[in-house]
Amino acid sequence: MDGEAREPWWARAPRVRWVGGNQVRLLEGGDALFPAMQAALAVARHEVWFATYIFHDDSSARAMADALAAAARRGVLVHLVVDGFGSMATLPTLRDWLGDSGVRLEVFRPIDRWWNWLQPQQLRRLHQKLCVVDDTLAFVGGINVIDDRNDLNHGWSDTPRLDFAVEVSGPLAGHVRHVARAMWARAHLGRGWRREAERLLTSPTPMDRTLRLLRTLGAQPRGPLPPRDTTPMRAAFVVRDNVGQRRAIERRYIDAMRQAQTRIHIAVPYFYPGGRFRRTLREAAGRGVQVQLLLQGKVDYPFAALAARALYDELRGHGVRIFEYTPAFLHAKVALVDDTWATVGSSNIDPLSLLLNLEANVIVRDANFNATLAARLEAAFAVATEITQEQPIAGWRRWLRRGLVAWVANAYLRLAGVTGRY
Repeated sequence: MDGEAREPWWARAPRVRWVGGNQVRLLEGGDALFPAMQAALAVARHEVWFATYIFHDDSSARAMADALAAAARRGVLVHLVVDGFGSMATLPTLRDWLGDSGVRLEVFRPIDRWWNWLQPQQLRRLHQKLCVVDDTLAFVGGINVIDDRNDLNHGWSDTPRLDFAVEVSGPLAGHVRHVARAMWARAHLGRGWRREAERLLTSPTPMDRTLRLLRTLGAQPRGPLPPRDTTPMRAAFVVRDNVGQRRAIERRYIDAMRQAQTRIHIAVPYFYPGGRFRRTLREAAGRGVQVQLLLQGKVDYPFAALAARALYDELRGHGVRIFEYTPAFLHAKVALVDDTWATVGSSNIDPLSLLLNLEANVIVRDANFNATLAARLEAAFAVATEITQEQPIAGWRRWLRRGLVAWVANAYLRLAGVTGRY
């Protein structure tokens, strides 16, 4: 991960495709996101593409399922894909809620047989959170379909988790649609690829086979993506996959941070980046950039917290300020650089998100959007606890702990088929 020259061509990220003419609105938590999505679904006319990691079974999830089902009953083509691990426990309930509404539900890499657990690719999950309505309106972020006050490991609380998404209207929504549609199609064809292949091959002509495939994916033939535009608001949709965009999101972070002049603020629950990412943070702090990290203080997964804290002393020693957010669980995956660059999405900054899972972020170049996100982050930093002292574990025990974290991370990646040192 530290040397670009050692990376094969397929691991290199494509260039960002900036698209202008958009409106991007920041949404904080499910309390803001879910009503916005439900309002969009209520007026949907043609099609909906929806992808999520967790589709839970609480009242917030039920309201979303009802909105999807109502759109389908009006004749809208509604396609929903959920992750087979993240939504494994609630799939029976979800299927019951959707009933005979016509929602085309697919499961990405289902774990419904014991031997599924033995397949290394099962460690690579669909972690994107996407919703696209009629090609013109999209929602992207880190918010699962679950109440903000409901935590899968710790139950209900009075304070909602800190999380964000964006509502995108304009040509960038078409880019999101292409990805959401591909995720649904991948799950659909992965489930029944033999049957679909047989049907396609028995069609009499190549055109018939093409049209049948399009009908299988639940859409009609469409033209190319909208042409590049450079007018405000400029934004880009960046995904991380396991084919041609393996390091796309990580590279976008690094490229922006290398050009930072005044500030880098990052809020993320799971933080264990590779050497190049850490070096970029250290170098930015060394040239006078204000580098601040907002990480979990209220811990949901102890090993994830252990991994992040193993890096505290290194980063603090180079001028990086670290805050732990304690009022509630932190689930936001957002960042801003200087006064015009900002990103909101599903990607953490750890091996799972950077090298395994399917992730999606929106990057925005707009001073007003940046200021809106900055205000929310400043409020979060203000109620967080800054780490001002070295960790109590010192000497060889500190290095032993860090070595254990690195070994576990590398072992997990190798098990999933990722080669090279992290």
